[in-house]
Amino acid sequence: MIPEKDILAEAQTRAPGQPYAGAVTPVEAYALVLADPRVKLVDVRTNAERDWVGRVAIPPAQHVAIEWSGYPGGVPNPNFVQQLQDSAGKDEVLLFLCRSGVRSRHAARVATENGYLNAYDILEGFEGDKDAEAHRKNLNGWCKHGLPWVGA
Repeated sequence: MIPEKDILAEAQTRAPGQPYAGAVTPVEAYALVLADPRVKLVDVRTNAERDWVGRVAIPPAQHVAIEWSGYPGGVPNPNFVQQLQDSAGKDEVLLFLCRSGVRSRHAARVATENGYLNAYDILEGFEGDKDAEAHRKNLNGWCKHGLPWVGA
């Protein structure tokens, strides 16, 4: 396994010009969770996505579920920052996850803007990009890498 410091150093190189600390692959994110019980994975997908599509299978103390936007309609969560403050310390390593890696970047940026020093985007997301037939989980993402998750 790659040491935690090496993963985070590499992550910093993947997000040049971004306001957040860096970007990790799903495999690296899982390695960080396994290596340190203080690392938290912040799943910013909607409750519906977690309920209907699936969720990461990691220790509950390390899994934080905070919607970036709601379902239906995609309305931004006005309580995102407060819910993050209620769930994580500003010096903790936070790994933000969404479906394909877009909302997680925004969440990592907002976390950083609100004083979180170690906010990282998880590249590829939970389901990854769409393939030629518009299906997810086939090209990349947490599920495609065979990382632990539970279905709906």
